[in-house]
This record gives sequence, structure tokens and C-alpha cells, in this order.
Amino acid sequence: MITLHQLQNTHRVSPNVQRIGRGVGSRRGKTSGRGHKGDKSRSGYKRKYGREGGQLPMYRKLPTRGFSNVEFRKELFGINLARIEEVFEDGEVVSALTLIEKGFSPRKLVNGIKILGVGELAKKVVIEAASISKNALKKLEQKKIEFKLV
Repeated sequence: MITLHQLQNTHRVSPNVQRIGRGVGSRRGKTSGRGHKGDKSRSGYKRKYGREGGQLPMYRKLPTRGFSNVEFRKELFGINLARIEEVFEDGEVVSALTLIEKGFSPRKLVNGIKILGVGELAKKVVIEAASISKNALKKLEQKKIEFKLV
């Protein structure tokens, strides 16, 4: 049988906090573990990572090599077939504009949408998308749903 003194709180992890500035006997008194003088001992000090105090920082010494696709990538808004099934009715057009009108998209869809293959689509809708995944393409062709790559 469990009694009250045997119960433990299993939901909250108790933080192991070191209280500082509570006298010399606490091992964290007087200078509160900050040493003597200097910027680091002051309140409000914030270390600027990568700053090496006049010395050329490490990140500037390292060579920049290779290729980054960041400038050239086109970010598409992905939407699953199951979501299209929920949001759209028979005969409607699924496009970047209609998604924005329905308040579905969180941002402007500059590069368009990509249709993803999770879920099933039973409704006969017209899909206008910039890209379609292989899985979604297979499902759309099986159901004979009309789509256009824009």
C-alpha cells in the first residue's frame, strides 16, 4: 500500500540551482564565482561569440570553399493530398492563389506549390502546381484527376 510520504512528483524535474551571493560560507559568496574585476565580473556582461579581442577571429581565418545552393533554390509550399481532400470541394481549382484565398498558406507563394502524396484524394479537382511528387503523381493518374504543371 502506498502512503503519502512515498509519493513523488514525477512530472517536474527539480533544477539543481546554485544560489550565488549568499555569504562566504556558501562557496559562491563575495565575488559570486566571477573572479576579481574586469568586464566578466560585471552585471550585464554578454560574451560575443567569435570575438577574439583584436586577434583575427577563427571564422575569418578559415577558407570559404564549396558551393551553396541558397541563392538559387526555389522554396515551394508543400501540401498533401489528404489536406486537399479536407479543404477543397469537387470541381474547384487547387493553386497557389486558391490556397491563399482559403487562408491555408502562411506566406506568399512566390514559387508555387508542390503536391505531396500523403493520404487519398477522392474529389475531382483541377490541380495547378509547380511540382508533384512521384507518389502523388501515381495516385493522381490512378484516380484520373486532372493536373497541370505551372
